Amino acid sequence: MRTKLTLTLLLVLLLSACQQESTESTQTLRHSEKKVYRHSEDDRPNSLDPIKASTVYSNLLVVNIFDTLYAYKYLERPYALKPNLAVDMPSISENGLVYTIKIKPEVRFTDHLAFTNGQGREVKAQDFVYSIMRSFDPNNGGTGAWLWQGKIVGIDDWREAGADYDALIPGLLALDDYTIQIKLTEPYPQLTYTLAMGFSAITPREVVEHLGQEFGSKPVGSGPFKLTSFNSDTAYLAKNPNFRAEPLDLAYEGYDPELHSKYGIQKLSGKAPPFIDELEVHFIKETSSRWHSFTKGNEIHYTTVPKDKQSAVILQQEPLQLHPQITDQYHYTYGLEAGFVYHGFNMQDPDFGISGDEVQNQKNHALRCAIRKAHNWSQKNRAFYFGLGQVFPGIIPPSVPEFDPAMSIDSVEVDIEAARTLLSDYGWTADNLPLFEYHVSGSVLQKQFFEQMRGFMHAIGYPANKIKYQPYPNFGQFNKAVKNRQAPFFFMGWTLDYPDAENTLQLFYGPNETPGQNNFNYHNPKFDALFEQSRILQPSTERTALYREMNQMVVDDCVVISGLSRNKIHLWHKNVITFPDREIVGGFHLRYVDIIPE
Repeated sequence: MRTKLTLTLLLVLLLSACQQESTESTQTLRHSEKKVYRHSEDDRPNSLDPIKASTVYSNLLVVNIFDTLYAYKYLERPYALKPNLAVDMPSISENGLVYTIKIKPEVRFTDHLAFTNGQGREVKAQDFVYSIMRSFDPNNGGTGAWLWQGKIVGIDDWREAGADYDALIPGLLALDDYTIQIKLTEPYPQLTYTLAMGFSAITPREVVEHLGQEFGSKPVGSGPFKLTSFNSDTAYLAKNPNFRAEPLDLAYEGYDPELHSKYGIQKLSGKAPPFIDELEVHFIKETSSRWHSFTKGNEIHYTTVPKDKQSAVILQQEPLQLHPQITDQYHYTYGLEAGFVYHGFNMQDPDFGISGDEVQNQKNHALRCAIRKAHNWSQKNRAFYFGLGQVFPGIIPPSVPEFDPAMSIDSVEVDIEAARTLLSDYGWTADNLPLFEYHVSGSVLQKQFFEQMRGFMHAIGYPANKIKYQPYPNFGQFNKAVKNRQAPFFFMGWTLDYPDAENTLQLFYGPNETPGQNNFNYHNPKFDALFEQSRILQPSTERTALYREMNQMVVDDCVVISGLSRNKIHLWHKNVITFPDREIVGGFHLRYVDIIPE
């Protein structure tokens, strides 16, 4: 009897062990079958809270964790909006003041213990109302209120009255669970664009209140991915298993066989994104480290081309041709960015900006203009952008329809003698020139930018001991210093939020001063009046003329040293199906990434 029981027990244990081994083997197989895409960015997000998504790094993740009412068609160029959480494009009243938007039913937030039974609830119209309110709550430190400030009826009054989330805002209503109504104080043609931005992403009130400040690092939304882990080096996301099934219509998304078929995108037709199981976004600031990780073959799948690798990548510039060893191993795209890089002055700084002393104001204006005349954009283009960038005058970049190709290029041409004469005529000498601090997010590349700028300054007689490099550990801290008006001179880039020159002109609109988007703290009553006149107009020759007049004002005031739009080369491994876009489409493209099994 004991022998029989012993044999039976041994058989059960053996079968159990076999089952466990089989289960472990299956789990290992399943894990190996997971599609994991590893993206890379050259800096880290400052926050994953939508109301603080003021950088491309934050926005890239926010639009993947959360839903916005609208998005951009994946492949359409010029860029075109499409419904995302919204059912359709807005219904707009004849006077352009009332927008009515239906949202999709049965869309759910991902699970969190703040929800009843820990299960994500349905997204409702009131969640959108709450999410916009959050940007106007002075306790939140949001950076996106500028988009709707003075435009939505009652929202500024709501803020001044104490930001009570249970109070009604007449211009921001949930008419029912699936209907949003927005009433404007004046026509705002760009409103729908703002509803595709991370700032307008939809957040659940109970989770925000449960997590408090931690919501920026532990976000919960209803987007295609959910965050599983986030640190200073990497964000790890997993596919949202409950994300709505919406088959990819390539024709609707702007698919062009001549342009896109070589990337294998046609294989995704009719499938519902997201296509990968896990998304990793690696924040690799140093270009050499990012390039090494990319070329190893088993780490990151995507990168842009670093400056020090241009000779290894580019065979010829006009027309652009890459080395065969690059095109044999990787896919690539090449095109002009929807944005530009520039240097800016803080106009509230007493040494360079505007003060109460008119004589000093004239001296400071001459100083700013002299520094601009010292700047050699052609040299910067050759040294840092492979000579592929497009230098242009002013702040309306070539990527928008209001760009003026006939505008004078005087403001982007170097003129050392004219700069020296300006300094001399206004009494500037080596002894009384102010300390020039160059504020920037620190890196090897940014130090090289500074060294070049210091050379430009030396050429007009600026003393070496009065030129100081002021780096910050990351973009978030640098941006914070700019917002706190601690940077008299800074080097930045601007990626357009939407394809309209209003998006760059608003960077100089007085009421948008920091902590808003006007980092220059530029106040020009004539500029502001024209901006307010133009912003209610639909696209037209009249509006374009106003845009260009404002552009010339900024140039004449020497507020900014601008600009250059980069032609970017994007590289990715050939086992990845994607069409990357760091511009207006931004993070929206990541839901369409797929991995080809090897």
